[in-house]
Amino acid sequence: MNILLTSIESIIPIIVIIVLGYVLQNRGWFAESFGANLSRLIMNVALPASIFVSVMKYLTLDKLISLSGGLLYTFGAFILGYIVAFITVKVFKVRPGRRGTMINTFVNANTIFIGLPLNIALFGNEALPYFLIYYITNTVSTWTLGVYLMTSDSKTGKKAGANKFDWKKLLPAPLIGFLIALAFLVIKIPVPSFATSTLTYIGNLVTPLSLLYIGIVLSKAGLKTISLDKDTIITLIGRFVLGPALMIAILSLTAKGMATAEYKTFVIQSAAPALAVLPILAHQGDGDVEFSTNVVTVSTILFVIVVPIVDMILG
Repeated sequence: MNILLTSIESIIPIIVIIVLGYVLQNRGWFAESFGANLSRLIMNVALPASIFVSVMKYLTLDKLISLSGGLLYTFGAFILGYIVAFITVKVFKVRPGRRGTMINTFVNANTIFIGLPLNIALFGNEALPYFLIYYITNTVSTWTLGVYLMTSDSKTGKKAGANKFDWKKLLPAPLIGFLIALAFLVIKIPVPSFATSTLTYIGNLVTPLSLLYIGIVLSKAGLKTISLDKDTIITLIGRFVLGPALMIAILSLTAKGMATAEYKTFVIQSAAPALAVLPILAHQGDGDVEFSTNVVTVSTILFVIVVPIVDMILG
């Protein structure tokens, strides 16, 4: 019971800021373009700065080499997740237009706007290096096979002309921030104190602004649009049950002696909600945009309930 209470207490600040964003959006405090501008600010400015500072602060070259094994575990869990997702789509005869969303939700998580602030709230900045390992795997998976499946999954069963993905998306701004920090780390380039202070201030915007963004998205989507049909339930089970279960299985079988913070980070990230960009990708591929929007909305709401349960199980 104490673990459950501790988990709930850890989630309360996250819930409060999300509700604040939701309420302020409902009251008309934010212009229509504010959410999109906030998203760009976080993705292209605050998050790269935060990751750069965190890498320089918490990683050393020796530690980086020791953490590289985490990529093998996360990629292994993702590959297994894709296999299970493809089988599920076939077994339950999911109709065209929804398949890409279901497979993506099984495997890829919203590591940026929800996974990152959640991880910091639960485990502190010390666990950020482990988050970076999961983030790299999630990013590569999302913008290669994930985006191809979304943009080639038409409701008519025919491949849309937009089934080409942009290779530049393999290097989004946060990942570039990590790679630049990696170069500084390997070459041992000193960072001036004024630069570190400036980037730290900018990076500290990530968590509160990300949580406000979630509230804005929920407000715009509208809670009344939520539905739980068969495909949605299967998709949510894949995200919140099968995803963490596969990660736990991989780590339990192959990662003996892994640091507790790394183990918990990987499992918690595997239980984060669906990618917020799924409706956009579904639209590009002539998929079921309403289904994608519903999955994103429901999974974002349910994560408030799921994460304390997962955290309690992890102890």
